[in-house]
Formats: sequence, C-alpha cells, structure tokens
Amino acid sequence: MDFKKNDMVTVTIEDMGQDGEGIGKVDGFTLFIKDAVIGDVVEAKLMKVKKNYGYARLMKIITPSADRVEPKCSVYRQCGGCQIQALDYQAQLKFKERKVRGNLERIGGFTDIPLEPIMGMEEPYHYRNKAQFPVGTDKNGEIVTGFYAGRTHDIIPNTKCYLGTTVNEEILQVVLEYMKKYNISAYDEAKGKGLVRHILIRTGFASGEIMVCLVINGKKLPKSEKLVESLTKIQGMTSITINTNEKRTNVILGEEIHLLWGRTYIQDNIGDITYRISPLSFYQVNPVQTKKLYETALEYADLKGEETVWDLYCGIGTISLFLAQKAKQVYGVEIVPQAIEDARENARLNGMKNAEFFVGKAEEVLPKLYDQEGIYADVIVVDPPRKGCDEKCLETIVKMQPKRVVYVSCDSATLARDLRYLCDRGYEVKRVRGCDMFPMTGHVETVILMSRKDK
Repeated sequence: MDFKKNDMVTVTIEDMGQDGEGIGKVDGFTLFIKDAVIGDVVEAKLMKVKKNYGYARLMKIITPSADRVEPKCSVYRQCGGCQIQALDYQAQLKFKERKVRGNLERIGGFTDIPLEPIMGMEEPYHYRNKAQFPVGTDKNGEIVTGFYAGRTHDIIPNTKCYLGTTVNEEILQVVLEYMKKYNISAYDEAKGKGLVRHILIRTGFASGEIMVCLVINGKKLPKSEKLVESLTKIQGMTSITINTNEKRTNVILGEEIHLLWGRTYIQDNIGDITYRISPLSFYQVNPVQTKKLYETALEYADLKGEETVWDLYCGIGTISLFLAQKAKQVYGVEIVPQAIEDARENARLNGMKNAEFFVGKAEEVLPKLYDQEGIYADVIVVDPPRKGCDEKCLETIVKMQPKRVVYVSCDSATLARDLRYLCDRGYEVKRVRGCDMFPMTGHVETVILMSRKDK
C-alpha cells in the first residue's frame, strides 16, 4: 500500500525510539509517533512520508496501553522535555534497559551481555538541581517564562515544572514581578533587543544552597537591589549574579559573571565529597542518581589504594574526587579551562593531594604524556560527551593496557561502538548497569566495566 501525507492510519505501538517516540507498523511500513507509548492502539495522521518509514501525529488513542498513565504536567505534549511522562515509571525503566541491551547487541554485536538491574528512582519527580528558563513576551506583550516548545524557540509559559525543585516556581514569580514592576524588558530573539534572556537556578540538594543567575543582554540590571531584596527572603538563597551575553546566539551563558549578592558559587555534596559550583560549571543535574552512578563506577574500578587512575573528560572533577578516596593517584583531563580550575579548587576543598588535573583534549593529552613521559594507568575511567570517545583516545587506552576500563556513558549507541573497538583489541565486557539519571525522558546513563583478557 502506498502512503501519502495526511493519510489517517490505525497503528499498534510495539516499541519506542531513542527520544521516546512510539514506533508501530502498518503493512510493513514503519511509523514514528510522538506521545504514543508501547501498547497503545492509536489513530494517527501521516505528516512526513519517506520510502520505508514515516512520521505521524497522534490524533486519538483508541485503546490505551496498560502502562499508560495520566501525565502530571498539563503542557507536557507541547513542551517535549518529558517525552515519556505518559508511561508508567516501571515501564520506563524496562524500556531503558531494553534500549541499552538493544544498542549493545545491534551496534556492538555483543551477545550474553552481563546486564545488571537498572538503578531507578524512588521519587522520579523534582530531581533536577538546575533549570534554565528562557524569558520572552507573549502575544499580548506580557512577560513570560517557561520552556521552549519541542524543536522551536517558542516559549510555553510555565513556572511549575515537575522535574525541577519546588522553589523554582517561587523564584520565577519573584523575577517576573520585579520585571513587570520596574519595566525591565525581556529579550526578543528575533530582533536581538531587550534585556533579560534567561533565568538560571541551581539548588544544592545536600547543602540547601540556592543560586539565581539572570542572563542579560547588557552589563547592568536596573534596580537590581530591589530584585535582591525580594530574592534574599527565600530560605537558602546564597548566590545572586548576572551573566552578560550580548551575542546573537543560541548559547545560553556568556563569559562574564557579575556578583549582585552573596557569593559567585554554591557548594553541594555527593557522598562525602564537597563541590563548588559556579553558574558556568558543568555539574550533574540529578544528585541522587549521580551518587549511585559514581558509587557503581567506584565499585567497578575495584581500587585497593595502590592504583594510578586516569579520569578522561573529567569536568569539575566529580568522578576524579570520588576515585581519589580509594586510589593512590588520580589524573583528570578536561578541555574546558574553567572546569579544570573548579576541579583543582574542589580537590583543595576536600584536602585531596592525590588528584592532579590537565587542561586539553583527552585524545591529545593522553597520547602525548604516554609517548613523552611513559605514564601508565592501572585503571582508566572515561565519561565522554554524547558523541563518545575520540578514536585517538581509544587507541592510546589500548596502548596503555590498563587492567580495567570503566566507561560511563550518556549514549548507549556511541558506547556500543567504542566497546566494540576495545573488545576487538584485547578487552572484554564484565559488567553493565543502566542508571536512570533523567526520569520521564528517553535518556539513560550506563556504566560498564571492561578488563583485559588474560593472555
């Protein structure tokens, strides 16, 4: 049967894609349908038709899946930030486990995968310690904040996000009231005019410290003392700053931070380690699950106190310092200079003298130190960005022959590719475990232990 745009079809959803979209087949023709979940029978309208597959819009749920639940959020479909909120949480965890296993089998060619139970959350809402809210105006010229609608830069007004901390709503109301009262303009992306672009909020889950940073298209915030007066009434307020970003860009933060009140950073703990976090710091957004993830990485590393460990893509030293609790010496590598400054500061803060950090690309720093100084590693830990490890970096890992490699991944597809490379060169996968760092979304973190095959 030939399908064309605007055709209506009835589909049973049998699977879900990388971003949580429903997947079903009609006469062998595969359809991707956003907001449909596994087990649904739906009526859908074809929006885009390719040779063997198409994209359709969910029009009606004919028979809901046994795992379908009523989403908490009223704007979840337009927002698109919680792609799978309509799926029961236990079913979400099963979907993520299947996703990890499927990628390792299909892309990596692995069989008999030693998959351990995924680490889920007891409370899969209000887990994010960081939120960035764009600011704009609606059709009536009213100042609004919320989130961008999926794949657009249209703001859906919403101050109550179920993934963020509950204090966010109070902070957003304070900022909006201040802007309206003192006639402070919102940024207009199309024109590049207006002042307030984003409101960044971070909360220390362990410390209770709160940071508010307004990203502005300028150097000064008029009547900022009035905003400070209102924000400091909120319990836990620690840091109020402005960040200057005058570029016509989608990048949220600029380089310059100006202190309005308190300190330019907050502190938080994961386990026994204290971290200093500035508006520009990369810091895991789900501290509850980060602790589980890092404890698993530490368990897999199996450190006895005599090992030299390399932590590649180390950020502000979050995993490095966890490892330094048990290792003889840890070396961290990260391309962002600001992150390395934070990492060194975090090592000082925790009195750790056995952690040293290098600025640069892991795929450049590691081979150079290996070739010139003959450095070695008993254990190498990698936590790369979504695109996975650079091949030069994998090549050097193979040359260095660490006994164990612990790979922390935010994308099981690139993970599978990298594991295949290492397994073809003397390593084997020993343990695999998923960690649900982002409930209600299609994303899943995975931690893997590899060890050198005995010669």
